[in-house]
Amino acid sequence: MSQELLRIVDNIARDKNIDKESIFVDLEEAMVSAARKHFGEPESNIVVNIDRNTGQITASKDDVEIDIKQLGRIPAQTAKQVMIQKIRADERDSIYAEFVQRKGEIISGSVVRYEGGTLIVNLYRWTEGFMPKSEQIMGQTHRVSERIRCLILDVKETSNQVKIILSRTHPEFIRRLFELEVPEINEKIIEIRALAREAGYRTKVAVVSFDDKVDPVGACVGVRGSRIKNIVDELGGEKIDIVRWNESSQVLVVNALMPAKVSEIALCFELGRATVVVDEDQLSLAIGKHGQNVRLAARLAGWDIDILTPDEYNQGIERLTNCIKTVEGADDTMVDKLIALGAISVQDLEDVGVEPLINELKIDSDIAEKLVAAAAEEVKRLAAESKQNEADKQLAQQTKTADNEQ
Repeated sequence: MSQELLRIVDNIARDKNIDKESIFVDLEEAMVSAARKHFGEPESNIVVNIDRNTGQITASKDDVEIDIKQLGRIPAQTAKQVMIQKIRADERDSIYAEFVQRKGEIISGSVVRYEGGTLIVNLYRWTEGFMPKSEQIMGQTHRVSERIRCLILDVKETSNQVKIILSRTHPEFIRRLFELEVPEINEKIIEIRALAREAGYRTKVAVVSFDDKVDPVGACVGVRGSRIKNIVDELGGEKIDIVRWNESSQVLVVNALMPAKVSEIALCFELGRATVVVDEDQLSLAIGKHGQNVRLAARLAGWDIDILTPDEYNQGIERLTNCIKTVEGADDTMVDKLIALGAISVQDLEDVGVEPLINELKIDSDIAEKLVAAAAEEVKRLAAESKQNEADKQLAQQTKTADNEQ
């Protein structure tokens, strides 16, 4: 019997990943509960000890030895219930302790079922992970028993279970996949400096190499695109743009907008805005489908990005120049100064405000105030003009429709 007990403890410890000492303590406490129920004395001094080497059980009540085996069926049932509860609690603690340390890691599991949109994934040892709909890649469905890789996003402990939240949409999932597929990243030769993602559609990754002999983009793509293909396949065809990181914001914004080619760029540090000029044939590429390319580039580089054609850029400069000419005391050099500041339109000038003109460009405060006021007036006039043009367009459309109906 003693050896059998040791075998049972070994099996439970191995199957449920629980420390053996915890199981012995649980057993002792369960037997104490059973003895107290048997004697009907909840406060009595009952001690139970299990020898960890032999499995021998000794018990005493008020320092008098008792035979724990003679307590009967009802106390045994009590011991069983207490034991089940304690082992479940230990198992929860063990699962929580293990997975809370693994937050942010990738784990493989097999699909069990869907529950109201949430995907249940068996990780191992009957431990289940939960992937809410918001953490699933849109358009992807998974079959029962299919093996999938996920990110351990969060681990929460509730009263009766440990909830392991999984994700395949989080940007960190992409980072971990790159670490698995690109040894140079794992070895810290290459580093992912920035990452922007719209799960299921497109991701932009900015990488840098700490070894001049290693091309960061080439290493991430792999021979004939082998490494990036594995990641894209894992994500169900999501597009991934890999660009070079650069400490210069100007260069980084240009790189982030790839594959579009940028003709000119002006940074306004006061507004955190980058105005980018691209040729007409590059415009749709720079903006991307539903504005996705410019949106991801902005998040990757950490700048608001405005994309203009050369005509729009020149028109903005022309309006700015004409606006400045109306201000007494202003001269042509102020246009160049404002462009250097990154303000290339009357809207920019209004948004920048008076203080940067005084502090950065050393413009007289009185002139600076007049410049910003003139820009604000021009912005109002342009808005009214645009509104009138829109109204005229709608009226013309309604007239055309009425004529056709007649």
